[in-house]
Amino acid sequence: MTYSRLIAGTMTWGIWGKQLNTTKIIDLLHFCVDLNITTFDHADIYGDYTTEANFGKAYAESGISRSDIQLISKCGIQLKSANRKNSVKHYNYNKDYIIWSAERSLKQLKTDYLDLLLLHRPSPLMQPDEISEAVLNLKDRGLIANFGVSNFTVSQLELLSKSVDISVNQIECSLTQNNAMYDGTLDHMATKHITAMAWSPLGSVFREDNEQTRRIHKQLGKLLDTYNATEDQLLLAWLLKHPSQIHPVIGTTTKQRISDAVKALTIDLALEDWFKILEASQGIEVP
Repeated sequence: MTYSRLIAGTMTWGIWGKQLNTTKIIDLLHFCVDLNITTFDHADIYGDYTTEANFGKAYAESGISRSDIQLISKCGIQLKSANRKNSVKHYNYNKDYIIWSAERSLKQLKTDYLDLLLLHRPSPLMQPDEISEAVLNLKDRGLIANFGVSNFTVSQLELLSKSVDISVNQIECSLTQNNAMYDGTLDHMATKHITAMAWSPLGSVFREDNEQTRRIHKQLGKLLDTYNATEDQLLLAWLLKHPSQIHPVIGTTTKQRISDAVKALTIDLALEDWFKILEASQGIEVP
């Protein structure tokens, strides 16, 4: 497997979240690697374009071998930011910009190559042939090992894949946002051998208090003793059971929650329990 089954998302490691200093990032890196969470998911925009550099400084001092981890980054979103001269939020997938952004991420992360470069979101102005030229340039120079996308629909995948090989699509997918299981996204990815990664894998269960999340908590509560598990573990186990072999991107920096997430890998939900949880989310029996 190219990537660890669980992926550490770094969006909140910097100023967009926990504001971890170098020492704490080093500690968290070692903690994750010791638990076999060896893939770290970045994007150039995280921390208003600062988190990659903070991570890179810590990684360079960590003593962790590059061959023991996998680094992902994303490019394309242009924020209105003190660190960018943009007058409007937009997407840029020009050849020169993709190459420049990837090279910048490498410099910030203190590495010679990315295991995976993703286009962060689809743009209505993206030109597949130009994107392909950028990807081939980066691959030929050994700067990226694989290329993929994030938040792309089936039609957008098909459009782009005519010009360049796509190995990953990172999408929002969870119990409360499970459209990808029904709209053909995961089916298409499995058919094309595209690895599925899921951001926000716990969905809105712990973020919102509404009829749906109350139903889910009630159903999960009935299963805690059966599986000797916590609610967040059951939510991850529910997602992990899908046959497309989804890789959840977990965003927490809390060690206990990271350890709990790893334990979810050992939970095999019974078939009827999986559907009981789905029914709780949908509020009705499956059709």
